[in-house]
Amino acid sequence: MLDKKKIKEKLETERDVLLEELRDMGKLNTDTGEWEATPEVLDAPEADQNDMADRFEDFEARSSMIKTLEPRLNNILRALKGLNRESFGKCEVCKKTIEMDRLEINPAARTCKEHLK
Repeated sequence: MLDKKKIKEKLETERDVLLEELRDMGKLNTDTGEWEATPEVLDAPEADQNDMADRFEDFEARSSMIKTLEPRLNNILRALKGLNRESFGKCEVCKKTIEMDRLEINPAARTCKEHLK
C-alpha cells in the first residue's frame, strides 16, 4: 500500500536539501524561474591570473552542479504537487502501479522499472 504521508515527508526533506544546496551555489532568477550560478565571494581581490582561473573553474563547477540539481528539484516539486492525485504512483507510460521499492528509493519516480528512463 502506498504510504503517501511517508512519501510526502521524503519529498519535502529532499526538496529542502536541494534548495539549500542550490542556494549555496547560486540564486533563483525570478524572471525565468531558473537557478543561476553565482561566483564564490572572495575575501581579497584576485592577485593574479591563476586566482582568476581558479575562480572561473569554481564557477563552471557550480554551473554544472546546478544543471544537475535543478531538474531533480523540479521533479520533487512536481511529485509534491501531484501527490494527492489518483494518478500518483502510476507509471506515466503503462499506467501500472510503480513498484514500492522504486518509490522508496525515488519517491518522485514517474515510471515503473520496465519504463525506467
